Amino acid sequence: MANIPALHTTITGSGPGILLAHGATGSIADNYAALAPALAAAGHTVVAPDYPGSGETPRATGPLTLDGLADALVAQAVAAGVETFTLVGFSLGTAVSVRAAARHPERVHGLVLTAGLARPDRHADITLGLWAHLLEQGDHASFARSRTLTGWSRRHLNGLSQAEADALLAPDPSLWPAGSAEQAALVRTVDTTADLPGIAVPTLVIATTEDELIHPSHSRGLADRIPGAEYAEVAAGHVVMHERYEEWAGLILDFLDRHGL
Repeated sequence: MANIPALHTTITGSGPGILLAHGATGSIADNYAALAPALAAAGHTVVAPDYPGSGETPRATGPLTLDGLADALVAQAVAAGVETFTLVGFSLGTAVSVRAAARHPERVHGLVLTAGLARPDRHADITLGLWAHLLEQGDHASFARSRTLTGWSRRHLNGLSQAEADALLAPDPSLWPAGSAEQAALVRTVDTTADLPGIAVPTLVIATTEDELIHPSHSRGLADRIPGAEYAEVAAGHVVMHERYEEWAGLILDFLDRHGL
């Protein structure tokens, strides 16, 4: 696939397939460190690819495209012998998951979409454009501040110790993926609006109701446009897996169990 290197992928567990799609400026380790083993322990084969520039995957050689990234993730599952699967997507990963379901309906048997969007609104577009500018300028201190303000809920941030807050604000570029700029740029271009009415698999949409990056109305829109989609809410900021992991994981595991996925 043009511009996309081989995705470094970990495979754990056995049973019905789960394909993980992480968020922009994140990684499998950052977004799914706790959920992946929980899914494997619950009797699933978990396929976990890192996007270009995340984890051990090299950076892309050009701009990322939604089709290219969706196809690359599906190819990793098939290469691992997982012919069909449920896609669990977070943030950018929700758009990747929806596009994968639209392009490969014979392989996708279910969707779980957390803190997602069909296309960015102006607030998200401005924020992501700011990130791109700061990364281009090498202003890692300001990038860390912006990423922290939009990633965590106000309630959670205010409850952190000074040491915990300082750790989030550390201007250390090794703390975020090398491919962050390309991944953030992709979010600004996604539009899966036309894909949503054609989704015909069990779907759970989870809104993060204190999200400062992707407003929870985007999740409500996904649930309204995907036929038969279930909708749930977690009172957390964007990085729900770090703020309210148990509640979030419980919703996902319950959904998979109820639908036999």
